Amino acid sequence: MNIHPDKPYSPACERNRDPILAALRPHLADRRRVLEIGSGTGQHAVHFAAALPHLVWQTSDRPEWLPGIRLWLAEAGLPNTPPPIELDVRGPWPAERFDAIFSANTLHIMGWTEVEALFAALPAVLTDDARLTVYGPFNYGGRFTSESNAAFDASLKADDPKRGIRDFEAVDALARSIGFTLAEDLAMPANNRCLSWRRGA
Repeated sequence: MNIHPDKPYSPACERNRDPILAALRPHLADRRRVLEIGSGTGQHAVHFAAALPHLVWQTSDRPEWLPGIRLWLAEAGLPNTPPPIELDVRGPWPAERFDAIFSANTLHIMGWTEVEALFAALPAVLTDDARLTVYGPFNYGGRFTSESNAAFDASLKADDPKRGIRDFEAVDALARSIGFTLAEDLAMPANNRCLSWRRGA
């Protein structure tokens, strides 16, 4: 419930949180520390951290998002959600290591050079057996999977020409270039996908 007047709220986060949690559970069952890249409002973080108490869920985002994330974390009062950290994919990354990464609805907001920078930075913050899960819309074979995704892509590019729905094959190639193998490509509601990769054996 949005009881704090300044606390951000995303209806889409509320709608998709349970399907994403179901997709995440098997990939995070044996994990200990997750870095969420682009935590946005913070809604996903508190929902997932409450449902997965064995995990430390580390939120991160650009500076303008951190006050809202702090409000969500403070209201939830969970023991496994440390304060959010400032993270721009092109800037400095945390010194800690994580055995899982999660990011939702971020790759189409970044420019492609930022997506490349994100993947290039991951090895330095990940353990050798890390998991990587990315949620959002993707194209396959250079084609949109739905008319609504095509319209969404057009609106993204109208806001910023660098934005746009990414090709699955291009993102998978970036993951493979840093030692990840695709473990699951799961269809999600509203023409989204949940892509999970694993690193190492």
